[in-house]
Amino acid sequence: MATATARADFKIETSTRSLGYNLPQRMGRLLWFPMFLMALMFFGAGMVLGIVRADEISDGGAADTIATLQHVQAGVMFLGFASVFAAISFAIARILGQFRAGGGEAQAAARRSVETLKMPGTAKLFIGLMAVALMTIVVASVLHLVFAFDIDNTPASLADAEERFIVLEGVRRTGVAVFLFAILLGLATIIRVLRFQAVRMRELPDEEPTL
Repeated sequence: MATATARADFKIETSTRSLGYNLPQRMGRLLWFPMFLMALMFFGAGMVLGIVRADEISDGGAADTIATLQHVQAGVMFLGFASVFAAISFAIARILGQFRAGGGEAQAAARRSVETLKMPGTAKLFIGLMAVALMTIVVASVLHLVFAFDIDNTPASLADAEERFIVLEGVRRTGVAVFLFAILLGLATIIRVLRFQAVRMRELPDEEPTL
């Protein structure tokens, strides 16, 4: 049973044992490596598509084929970016989980009251912005694939292919910028957790052991 309390410098929860990992941290432990593998797969496919498109251009290939490959390559590559940024974000959540669970276990092993830092505002923003950025990049990537198939099925849409590509490029770049800002907030959260852990460890010798 955890009890929420407030200190002058940190908002904490007090309990008799480690609170372990919260839901985002459990997801981070589970998903960071699969997302990393997905990123490698998408980046590899994107590089192959880039080589195929370059060959089409050098051989004077059909304009609709080149435009189709341009959209497909961009869609696949940015699914790779979404995956690698998600892997970094989940890795940050995993690190935070290690601090949360390990810090609580250390306090319990010392037979002291276990104080756990409540989720800071930077962590909440990190999760929210990560979700928004991920959806933005994925939607833009899917639209690239939709427009690529539209070029094949509707030759008249070839005239719109470049304009659509430019618009989606702006959407993709916005998603990347938001993702990087989210990762910055995640790193700021790690710094705050480290500060709390350092303060808490210095307090332990002056406290009476619990039963």
